[in-house]
Amino acid sequence: MLWKLDSNFCVTYISPADERVRGFKAGELVGHSVLEMFTPEGVAIVQDAMRRDHEARQSGSTSYFLTFEAPHLCKDGRVIWGEVLSKPDRNAQGNIVGYHGITREITERKRLQDQVHQLAFFDPLTKLPNRRLLNNRLGQALAAGKRSACYGALMFLDLDNFKPLNDAHGHVSGDLLLIEVANRITSCVRETDTVARFGGDEFVVLLGALTADKTQSGAQACLVAEKIRSKLSEVYRLAVAQKSVADKFIEHRCTASIGLTLFIGTEADPNAVLKVADAAMYRAKDAGRNSVWFDGAAD
Repeated sequence: MLWKLDSNFCVTYISPADERVRGFKAGELVGHSVLEMFTPEGVAIVQDAMRRDHEARQSGSTSYFLTFEAPHLCKDGRVIWGEVLSKPDRNAQGNIVGYHGITREITERKRLQDQVHQLAFFDPLTKLPNRRLLNNRLGQALAAGKRSACYGALMFLDLDNFKPLNDAHGHVSGDLLLIEVANRITSCVRETDTVARFGGDEFVVLLGALTADKTQSGAQACLVAEKIRSKLSEVYRLAVAQKSVADKFIEHRCTASIGLTLFIGTEADPNAVLKVADAAMYRAKDAGRNSVWFDGAAD
């Protein structure tokens, strides 16, 4: 799609390709702000690109083309992604009098990129972050703690009674249990915290930005850990789908052993923090399971 704008970012020309792709006739767009072509998310992306381009021109380091990707609105309500390449038009005095450029649809490419990202960083069963993304977020939490001098906490959870369910009712029921466990843990923490599936029936919870006081942070983390332990100990009622017959419901009781440690970003290493929490989890199992073992700070 080829297009031209005036200095106020109003459309002065758009090629017939836009009608084929988004459904709008040229007469519906000419004279309107270019921002009307985008979703609210797209508008934010465009405005940020404009701001960065303006700052670059002010510093004399602007590139030949401004390039960005943004979601566009279609006449029928669909949203497509477009890769935008824009270049300013200047008069004889060098002043910007408009813009022209090209937009190429990249919806399928974005879908594939999102799919690859999902497979690389999220567990396909529970949709939780996987071990790779957890390590990334733990590193970020350590860096943030170094700046703020606030503690974070890490919990390592292992289910106490998972294998008997798999043995008695098959892996489908086990998968249903893991999904429910993931949902229960997530319901106990803040949106800014991370719940990850570490592997098998092991989960990790990362609590960031607690307080600068070690005792207070430990108390906060213990309250969350106890809330999770209690929630996971409630009976599970799993609906296993059956071919040509009604779903089979399985009731199962399953608790968790939770190892907990504090960390602060001054000296802590991500692997060391994980090892301390993992060791604390085994102490919880040795203590009788269905319990929380707090192992102080990994610093």
